[in-house]
Amino acid sequence: MRVVLVERENAPERLVCEAEIVFEGESGPLSGMKLVGFSLWRSPEGEVYVTFPSRPFGSGSDRKFFDFLRSVEGTAADARRVKAWILEQFRASRELAA
Repeated sequence: MRVVLVERENAPERLVCEAEIVFEGESGPLSGMKLVGFSLWRSPEGEVYVTFPSRPFGSGSDRKFFDFLRSVEGTAADARRVKAWILEQFRASRELAA
């Protein structure tokens, strides 16, 4: 697997870039596929963070989000691990560009 970072023109102000996870290899059902919808944002304090593809649900002002990428075990640590990996790839790409 690898992360592809995609810059968008006319993006929202704090959007840093979008990210795609590309599945490589010669075999397997996900070979040659990519998972899209990850975004890297800059907080007002300047920190970069990752959001997963998700769907909003709820009614009225009670709005929650269902993340499409979920841990089999149901632990938040697994999601944090994926977000940290994407951020590592982002930082490494910025170092190469500098």
